[in-house]
Amino acid sequence: MTTASELPQLAERAGRELEEADPLDILRWAADTFGPRFCVTSSMEDAVVAHLASRVAPGVDVVFLDTGYHFPETLGTRDAVAAVMDVTVLTLTPRQSVAEQDAEYGPKLHDRDPDLCCALRKVKPLEEGLAGYDAWATGLRRDESPTRAHTPVVGWDARRGKVKISPIARWTQADVDAYVAEHGVLTNPLLQDGYASVGCAPCTRRIRAGEDARAGRWAGSNKTECGLHG
Repeated sequence: MTTASELPQLAERAGRELEEADPLDILRWAADTFGPRFCVTSSMEDAVVAHLASRVAPGVDVVFLDTGYHFPETLGTRDAVAAVMDVTVLTLTPRQSVAEQDAEYGPKLHDRDPDLCCALRKVKPLEEGLAGYDAWATGLRRDESPTRAHTPVVGWDARRGKVKISPIARWTQADVDAYVAEHGVLTNPLLQDGYASVGCAPCTRRIRAGEDARAGRWAGSNKTECGLHG
């Protein structure tokens, strides 16, 4: 068993050793190392990482954040993943409903203070939801945006005290598309409707020609990340 104090060194070493590894091998290492204290997180933009993980760890926990602001298509993708894939979908919710948040902070907090809205509806619920795990996997890719260009395949999430695994960090969008086509992986229908990155409905728009995949998130502001990934 790896102790909590050993996890940062473990993550750093694995990041070096697995840099060139296939995503399945990275996820197999995670499942073998952490067992039930490993989970996958998914925004239900697609189910690629969940599908990969299910191949090496059938029944793996897939954690989904229901912010109360999702597109119906996103919730539908979650339900479909739970129904057809060999995973255990766990839905996290914020402590306050949207109505309760509106009552305390005023309506449309996402327009006035998106960082606070994300903190309340994403960052804090995930922090609480990951309490029972030592490691979590994400679908982050280096080609998505400049802020993600140096994402390690295995790294240390110092804020949460967890090992953070990004098994497809080295993949391109073409790699994702090829995997989806080969394995018939579920994807959010909005990806076929002009959206390249799918978040909460009030803060997500379709992208324009030449924009990077994350340009449709918090458009018109300097915000590029919700806070889950730094």
